[in-house]
Amino acid sequence: MPPALPFPIRKECPPGACECRQGELLDAWERDPATDIRILRLTREEEKALVARIEAIDSYEALNRLEQRLYDLLGIRLTITPSANGVRTVRGLNIKLAEQQGLCRRTREILPAAVRRCLAEHPEIVYALLNARDLLADIPDQP
Repeated sequence: MPPALPFPIRKECPPGACECRQGELLDAWERDPATDIRILRLTREEEKALVARIEAIDSYEALNRLEQRLYDLLGIRLTITPSANGVRTVRGLNIKLAEQQGLCRRTREILPAAVRRCLAEHPEIVYALLNARDLLADIPDQP
């Protein structure tokens, strides 16, 4: 009999609707309890709370703390990089979550969208992000 999970997990997506492979992750955990299943802690209710928290970010430091907490608590890697065409607006940023077994397709869409909304509301975060990562040189001069 497999060991009981130490926390409530996200309800599995309908077959064919998602490629999260949650069942495979749980099977791997049953074989080896050292398998990282932190991502399964992100239930739909927790996801809604996380989106609200992301949208409430008001500084570059808070964004960095969120990135670190996502990794520490859920194993999610959030990356924000400029597009190849440069950054003129928030749309010029590539905001992605790293591929990860157990990470729902819906979550991979919702979290970057929440970050984009936050950055659109607080352009000073975008400037701080580009400055801290030494990417301001990539912004073309405005006419």
